[in-house]
Amino acid sequence: MSLSIGHFLSLGAILFAISVVGIFLNRKNLIVLLMAIELMLLAVNMNFVAFSHYLGDMHGQVFVFFILTVAAAESAIGLAILVLLFRNKSSINVDELNELKG
Repeated sequence: MSLSIGHFLSLGAILFAISVVGIFLNRKNLIVLLMAIELMLLAVNMNFVAFSHYLGDMHGQVFVFFILTVAAAESAIGLAILVLLFRNKSSINVDELNELKG
């Protein structure tokens, strides 16, 4: 039994749906929100790699490289902001973090 592109796309859709559910159900914990966003980016990346493999070009894989670079920078900055907010507020509850409002 070989895996077709439908298997990879359905797995990517399931991971994307889990991340959307994680964002909408848990709006309290900032760490869980960041993990759900990362899972969403990884689901999209898997779809890019699947299409790149089955179409026989490298454009999707190069695009995934840039997405992973931006995701790593986003995680580092998000965790740095989280640490600073935890030092000031002693909480990572999203409802209590209103200092970033403009």
